[in-house]
Amino acid sequence: MNDLTSVIAIDGPAASGKTTIGRLLAERLNYLLLDTGSMYRAVTLAALRQGVDVADETAVTHLAQSITIDIKPAAAEQDGRLSTTLLDGEDVTWALRDPDVDAHVSQVSSYAPVRREMVRQQQQFGQRGRVVMVGRDIGTVVMPDAPLKLYVTASAEERARRRWQERQEQGHNGGYDAILADVRRRDEIDGNRQHSPMRPADDALIIDTTDRGPEEIVAEIMLVAE
Repeated sequence: MNDLTSVIAIDGPAASGKTTIGRLLAERLNYLLLDTGSMYRAVTLAALRQGVDVADETAVTHLAQSITIDIKPAAAEQDGRLSTTLLDGEDVTWALRDPDVDAHVSQVSSYAPVRREMVRQQQQFGQRGRVVMVGRDIGTVVMPDAPLKLYVTASAEERARRRWQERQEQGHNGGYDAILADVRRRDEIDGNRQHSPMRPADDALIIDTTDRGPEEIVAEIMLVAE
């Protein structure tokens, strides 16, 4: 891997497999995996914990500007995490997956001032290099000059099945139909928001993971990246 690909940008909808692919790439390259969605989730979690109305854009923006979010390698933790997210110094990696956060993160991430603050922080990570950055607007907004851009997708039904399985494994209740409806709702919000809508960059490699395993996909990506 040469210096030109010291940042790999991966975009795509929820549960498309983009984070799994990002993790495998980061492991093989010894890069930091930065799931930018965890940063918006951290803002959402902070709002819920502090009683900030997620419908109040001004209040949520002030909160986003006041909290400290850091992303670190998973290190010694052996609980299946892909990286560690710290919110004001507290490890909130698993708290970010709470269904209440799922239900509100798209609204929080739709606010332009919140996005500007998160993008500013994400670009600081990108400037350090040796990072696989995963999100919904990395190749189009956050790191538009990244030489390797991937857009990972899958059918809504397959993505809902993956999210349902993930929640079952974590002990959360919830039916498949409700999760499928939420996946489609988030796609609608993320794809049609006014600021930084989710879409592939013009030069992104489009990858459909519906019927393919991550190892096979990553092997192909490594051929492109080298």
